[in-house]
Amino acid sequence: MRIVISLMVWAVMGSNIAWAGELEDGIAAYMRQDYRIAATYFRSAAQRGNVSAQSKLGMMYSSGQGVPQDYVESVKWHQLAAQQGDASAQYNLGVMYYRGQGVAQDYVESVKWYRLAAQQGYASAQSNLGVMYFSGQGVAQDYVRAHLWFNLASVSGDADAIKNRDMVVTHMTTQQIAEAQAMARTCEHEKMKGCN
Repeated sequence: MRIVISLMVWAVMGSNIAWAGELEDGIAAYMRQDYRIAATYFRSAAQRGNVSAQSKLGMMYSSGQGVPQDYVESVKWHQLAAQQGDASAQYNLGVMYYRGQGVAQDYVESVKWYRLAAQQGYASAQSNLGVMYFSGQGVAQDYVRAHLWFNLASVSGDADAIKNRDMVVTHMTTQQIAEAQAMARTCEHEKMKGCN
């Protein structure tokens, strides 16, 4: 019985080591701009459930690096990684729904994915979520929430978010600005829990 359990543990651990090796090999190939080889390694790890490899493969299909550009395939891999909580994949899925790349354009779905990534502190998603609130795309127009998300993204140094925050202020009252700043402080204090 002990031998069978040991073999099962070894088999599971061995497959995890293979994932890591394939992912690392894929990253090394990508860094030396051998995109075809990188895609091969990422695909192998992604098919075994490696979240990082799924996200990276989704990016490669989106940009056509090492594989033919295929937005539907990109969405497939981003979706798998995003559902497992990968903030980068969530953000990229939000972009794809916003642009209608590989999926029907859907601002509500775009907001959903931006929000999930933004709540993990992903600055680009926070900035894009601010744009959605500012323009009323996929959500009701709300300058307070736009300011909130621009402010959070600007803390990370997102230059566009800083400009956008300064622009949205011109549409707000002093009370609304104070409310947005208080919400941002709460979000930071609570580590983005419940921020929307």
